[in-house]
Amino acid sequence: MSKLFEPMRIGNLRLDNRILIAPMCQYSATDGTAGDWHLIHLGHLALSGAALLIIEATAVSAEGRITPGDLGLYSDDNEAGLARVLRALRAHSPMKIGMQLAHAGRKASSHAPWEGGAQYRSNASPGWKALAPSALPHAPGEEAPLALNATGLSRIRDQFARAAQRAARLGLDGIEVHAAHGYLLHQFLSPLANQRDDAYGGSLDNRMRFVLEVFDTVRDAFAADKPVWARISATDWVSGGWDIDGTVALSKALQARGCAAIHVSSGGVSPLQAIKLGPGYQVPYAQRVKAEVGLPTIAVGLITEAQQAEAIIANGEADAVALARAMLYDPRWPWHAAAELGAQVRAPEQYWRSQPREFKDLFEGAQFGAR
Repeated sequence: MSKLFEPMRIGNLRLDNRILIAPMCQYSATDGTAGDWHLIHLGHLALSGAALLIIEATAVSAEGRITPGDLGLYSDDNEAGLARVLRALRAHSPMKIGMQLAHAGRKASSHAPWEGGAQYRSNASPGWKALAPSALPHAPGEEAPLALNATGLSRIRDQFARAAQRAARLGLDGIEVHAAHGYLLHQFLSPLANQRDDAYGGSLDNRMRFVLEVFDTVRDAFAADKPVWARISATDWVSGGWDIDGTVALSKALQARGCAAIHVSSGGVSPLQAIKLGPGYQVPYAQRVKAEVGLPTIAVGLITEAQQAEAIIANGEADAVALARAMLYDPRWPWHAAAELGAQVRAPEQYWRSQPREFKDLFEGAQFGAR
């Protein structure tokens, strides 16, 4: 029996297997509102046989978007656009659907990656003034963000709460709080981005404070019987930055507040990062969080092969794997992994006859007659 295809739970949420689709920004919304691209893109992934689809980083405010094309959940139009997409997905797929709520912080007001990713100046359309823990730009030559005061912190907490309430109305199965990849919550955690001298800066406890407040806000605002979890960068890959020890401490603090899982990534807060890339390069961080915290742990990062993913689960290195680029390249990755590992996977009835003869038991419940 494949361990990768065993069911698991994140809080009360039962998942058919341990393959998750990681949130992947599409930079293709209009004023934060999902359109036809999201219908096609997410609909495609919803037929893949993975257990959980996590919708891309979704901004809790217009100024919290990375780019003008980022998805958002801060307006009635945003909510209506996502409702349309979700209706279509649910009509044709039993896959569980979660969402990553995020605020870009000082990495906001940027061009899309295929446009080079450079920051828009705040005085140049369609740019805006970025916000951050401290008035420190992300990269040399970029405009310094506005350091958040107490009023600004309160406003952002409220924005996360309102977005979580909208997510609840949409019937989403879970929320992932984005505290990774150099965006606002990660900026508070990292000494490289946070040089405050108040209750939100300096010591580890102070730097964790805003992240925990935002998590509490989301947890309180979302459906009580559905899970909320967090994505964390385990290391900045820069000396003197955020590290795995802080990640373990933060994970324990989140656990005490009802966090259902930890999604372990890395990097993103500094262009000086020196990432040591390799297959499964972030898995050891997930393994340590799993061992020392005990929460369900999700591993991500250059997990591309079925046997590799199987070994991660079988060896107890993580409880689930999240795929991003590998899933874009092969949107039927779970089908192919099930075939290789001798497991079964859900597929829509319309596709049952695609089952290769040598894998005649691949699709759960598949039976059809020729016409």
